Amino acid sequence: MHVVAQAGGEITRETFWEIGPLGRGMFYFLSVVAVVVFLYGVYERFARYTRGETDPRDRLDDLPTRILAAARIVGSNEKQFDRDLYGGLMHAFVMWGFLVLLIGTTILFIDLDFYHVLTGESFWKGDFYLAYKLVLNAFGLLFVVGIGMAMYRRYVVRNERLFGPHTGLEDDAFVWTLFLLGVGGFLTQGIGMVGQEIRAAETVSFVGVFTAGLLEAGGLTPEGAAAVYPWVWWHHAILALVFVAWIPYAKPFHMLSSFANVVARDEQAGRVLPGVPADLDATNAESIDDFTWKELLDQDACTKCGRCSAVCPAKASDRPLDPRNVILDLKSYREAVDAGGETKPIIADGGASVIDAETMESCMACMACMDACPVEIEHLNSFTRMNRQLTDQGDVDSNVQNVFQNVMRKGNSFGEPQRKRADWADELAFDLADAREERVEYLWYVGDYPSFDDRNRRVARSLATLFEHADVSFGILFDDERTDGNDVRRVGEEFLYLELAGHHVESFAECEFENIVCTDPHSYNTMRNEYPEVEFEEFADDPMMPFEYEGRWNRDGEIDVLHWTQVVEELVREGRLGLSGTELDYTVTYHDPCHLGRYNDEYEAPRELVRATGCELYEMPRNRADSFCCGGGGGGVWMEFDEDPKPSEERLREALEDTDAGDAVEKFVVACPMCMTMYEDGRKTGGFEDAIEVVDVAELLIEAVETRTEPDAADGNATTTD
Repeated sequence: MHVVAQAGGEITRETFWEIGPLGRGMFYFLSVVAVVVFLYGVYERFARYTRGETDPRDRLDDLPTRILAAARIVGSNEKQFDRDLYGGLMHAFVMWGFLVLLIGTTILFIDLDFYHVLTGESFWKGDFYLAYKLVLNAFGLLFVVGIGMAMYRRYVVRNERLFGPHTGLEDDAFVWTLFLLGVGGFLTQGIGMVGQEIRAAETVSFVGVFTAGLLEAGGLTPEGAAAVYPWVWWHHAILALVFVAWIPYAKPFHMLSSFANVVARDEQAGRVLPGVPADLDATNAESIDDFTWKELLDQDACTKCGRCSAVCPAKASDRPLDPRNVILDLKSYREAVDAGGETKPIIADGGASVIDAETMESCMACMACMDACPVEIEHLNSFTRMNRQLTDQGDVDSNVQNVFQNVMRKGNSFGEPQRKRADWADELAFDLADAREERVEYLWYVGDYPSFDDRNRRVARSLATLFEHADVSFGILFDDERTDGNDVRRVGEEFLYLELAGHHVESFAECEFENIVCTDPHSYNTMRNEYPEVEFEEFADDPMMPFEYEGRWNRDGEIDVLHWTQVVEELVREGRLGLSGTELDYTVTYHDPCHLGRYNDEYEAPRELVRATGCELYEMPRNRADSFCCGGGGGGVWMEFDEDPKPSEERLREALEDTDAGDAVEKFVVACPMCMTMYEDGRKTGGFEDAIEVVDVAELLIEAVETRTEPDAADGNATTTD
C-alpha cells in the first residue's frame, strides 16, 4: 500500500499515489507551460482592448465598490435566474462547482508546494482534510449535475436559442471538456479509494465511496486499481492543464471577460447614450478600432446564451436583427482583422459589410436585449455607434431621412408648420397658459404625436382636462416646442439631437417653472437622463450648433422631469380628482412602454391610475421589465418593414389570448403616444378592430372623472375628450 499516515494517525492521502519522481517533474513542467500560455493569452486579450477608443464614461471609478457589486451579481447568478429558473440553477451549479473545485486545487497546491516545503508539515489532514473532501464532493457533484443539465438542454431538448451561426464545435468542446473533467475527477477518486485501504474511513467522500463501490462491483481489485490509476490520473491531469491553457483563446474566456464586463458596467447605459467626441474628425464605426474598449470587451463577454435573441421583438417579427449575432459578427470580424484578414466596411446599405444597414434599422431601442443579458453587454451603445456611421455615410432609410429633414426645417417629425403645434388645444373649454409668459408649477412638454397626430390629440386633450380638473398650474411652450430628440438620437443623428437639446435648454432657461412633465416616455427619458449629460460648451465652435449655451443643463438636479402618470398619480392620492375607485367596470390589461418601464423603472404609477378608475386590471405574461415592445422605438414608428407578425399584432394577441381574462379583456391600456399609434395600426392590420379597444390611461381617467361629475352628460364629455 502506498499510503501516507500522518503524525498521530490522522487521515489523509498521498497526492501523487503511483506517480513516480519523473512523472511528478513532468506534471510540474506541463503545469508551468499551461499557466504561461494562459497568462500570455489573457495579456493579449486585454492588451487588445487598449487599441479601442477611450470610453466616454468612467467605468473604473470606485473600483473596490464595483468589484464587490460585480461579485454579488455574478455570485448570486441573479441575471441567470431572470426568466429562466432551469438555466439559473444549471449555471449556479456549474459556476459554484467549478469555483470550489478550483479553490480546492489551490489549497492543495499551497499545502504541498509552499507550506510543506517551508515547515515540513501538512495541514491537509485530519478534520481539515475530511471537511475539505466533504465540501469538494458536494460541489463536485453539483458541478457534474449542472453540466448534465446543460447537455440535456443542448442535446435532448435542443433549446433553439443555444444555436446559431456562431455556435458549433467550440461550444461542444467546452461543455464536453467540463463534463469529462467533472466525471474524470470522481473516477480518479474512486479508483484511488479502491487501491488505498486507509481511505475506506474517508466516508465523507460520498461520491468517491459510491464510485469505488461501483468499480469494486465491476471487479476492480486493489492491485488493478494501482495499475490503472496512473493512466486515469494522467488523462485527468492533462485534460485539466489543456483546459487552463485553452481558456483565453475560446469560449471559456467568458469566465474572466464576463466578470470584467460586469465590473465595468454603466448603470445608465441605454437610457443615456454616449456622446460624440468634440473632435469633428473622429469617426463612429469606420473600423473596428473605432469601438471603445468596453464595446470590444462586450464582444468577448458574450457567452452565446441567446437570452437577448429570445426577447428581441425585432427577431420575433422576422426582422434581420439578432442582437447576439451582431455582437458576435463584430467579434469575428475583429479576430479576422487581427489575424491579417481583409478589411471591409463595418456597416453599409447592401454590399459586403460586416453588418447590413437593414439589421440596425430593425432595432427598436427597447433595451430588452440589455435587460436580459446576464453579463451586462451594452448592445445599444454599439448599435447606436453603427447607426451614427450610417448617418455619416448617408445610408439612412429614406423615410427616416425625410423625418430628419422635417425636424431640421419645421422642428417636428410630421413636417407641419410650428404655428399649428398647439392647435390640438382649440377644442378645449379653457385656455392653456403660455409658460414663456407666466410662471407655472409644471412646464408641460406635449411632444410631436400628441400635437399633430389626430388619435393622440384626443389623449392630450384628456390630459389637459385632468390637469384643469385638479387645478394644476401648468403651461406649454406653444411653437417654441420642438421634437425632443430621443429617437432622432437613437437612429444616429447625434448633431441634430444636440441642436434640439440645446434649443429646449435655452427655452427652459427663459421660463419660470418648478418641474417638467412629459406626455411621451421617450421625451421623459431624454430630458430626464440625457439632457443633463450634454456638455454644450464642447460644441461652442461648431457651426452646426445654432445656439449659445455654456455648461450643463440642470447640473444640480434642481428640476424634476416627470412622466405625466407620476404627476397625476400624486394628484389622485391627494384626492384632487375625487375618484372613489368604482367609477368604471371595464376589464383591461396594461402595456408597459419600454422608455417608461425598462428605461426608467416606472411600473406602478400607471397601474395605480388604472385601478383608481375602478377597472379590473389583468396582466399579460410579459409585463413590467419583461414587456414586449410595440415596435415604434428606435425610429420604428417612421419605417416600414416586411414582418409577420408585427410586434403590435403579437402584443394584442397576447392581451386577448394569454391573460387570465382571455378574450374578456375589453381595453388595451397604454401610456405612450407611440404605443397608441402602433397599436391602433396593429388593431387594423391584425384583425383586432372588433376584439379590443386601445385607450390611453388619461382617457380612462377622464372618463372616470366625468362619469362621477356628469354621469349623464355624454355630449359634454365629447367636447373635452375628443
